[in-house]
Amino acid sequence: MKKVLVVEDDPNIVELLDIHLNDLECTLEKAYEGKAGLQKALTHEYDLIILDVMLPGMDGMEICRRIRGKEIQTPVLMLTARSEEIDRVLGLEMGADDYLTKPFSVREFVARVKAIFRRMEMMSKPEATSKKEGILDFGALKIDADKRKVTLDGKRVELSPKEFELLILLASNPGKSYDRAKLLDLVWGYDFLGFAHTVNSHINRLRNKIEPDIHQPVYILTTWGVGYRFNEEL
Repeated sequence: MKKVLVVEDDPNIVELLDIHLNDLECTLEKAYEGKAGLQKALTHEYDLIILDVMLPGMDGMEICRRIRGKEIQTPVLMLTARSEEIDRVLGLEMGADDYLTKPFSVREFVARVKAIFRRMEMMSKPEATSKKEGILDFGALKIDADKRKVTLDGKRVELSPKEFELLILLASNPGKSYDRAKLLDLVWGYDFLGFAHTVNSHINRLRNKIEPDIHQPVYILTTWGVGYRFNEEL
């Protein structure tokens, strides 16, 4: 049984999620207010945290930021009534793993949850974790896989969980080109192409954080017509 925390102030939505999470063999803990949800997230271990953005007491964005600030890597699925692109980007920047805009279909919710669980399983497979232990040293750029820590010129680079997983996957397999569908499959657990832009936006944000010149990347290179690879000459 997987353990899921739902932080949502609408009891009807909580009841709906409870029914379908039970069908996925998950046990549910509930919080209807932001600060209570944060306390649970910080003091208990979960396989998934589902956060509403608009909450009394403390909003979901702040909860997510504080969870990641404590280096808790539990997957986070954000729920919100907002649909603007800026909100989705902000949620991902705060460290959310995925994002659903209300109203959402039960089928879509179940698919996203399954994708998150599948991704967590896939990340433990050899292709996704080869050379994952220890420190990867590329001169100015150093990646400590065990501590999930990245430094550039001795200064820590703050990455979201997805940005880190993309970087560790590519850096652990230098020279190997991954198309967007494969990256979606390995990092997000999606097996369809509708979210290819998600890969592009995360690669762009990752490059902004680690590349000396994003117009002439040194670390994450584009394999034209295919996707992306980590520079094998470093």
